[in-house]
Amino acid sequence: MEIGIESDVPQGLVVAFSVCTTLLVSVHLLALMVSTCILPHIEAVSNVHNVNSVKESPHEKMQSFIQMAWAFSTGLGIMLFLAELVLICWVKFNTNNAGHNVAAAWASTGIVIPVGIIFLVFAFHFYKKLIAHKFDNHERSLAALDRMAEEIDMNHGIMDV
Repeated sequence: MEIGIESDVPQGLVVAFSVCTTLLVSVHLLALMVSTCILPHIEAVSNVHNVNSVKESPHEKMQSFIQMAWAFSTGLGIMLFLAELVLICWVKFNTNNAGHNVAAAWASTGIVIPVGIIFLVFAFHFYKKLIAHKFDNHERSLAALDRMAEEIDMNHGIMDV
């Protein structure tokens, strides 16, 4: 996309637009790189029908990088994109001369703010549910291990008699 920036646009607005654009592209490129590097390993593991091969795959060891790339691309990326929309409107509609209208920039800002808030509320709610589910799964696994340990102890007691 090409954007023509008028000479009377405030320098701070141009800098904010430039920084936001650079961050937006960089965050998505980082996520793309992580996805591109991890995908062949996931596909290779999915074709091998051996449970132990999953533990040997780098995607298990690099889970924190994968989650970080997902959070950056999805969470931060969407927020940066929304900010980019507002900044583009302010850069293009910053003055009242030559048919530009500051009201258009305010209107876009007024629309993006509630959308951003809804997105943040949903993201935090989803993440909370995801963490609760993970916690429940680990809790069930630990309970199963406790039951197995008790059975082993009980069987050991019977064998010793």
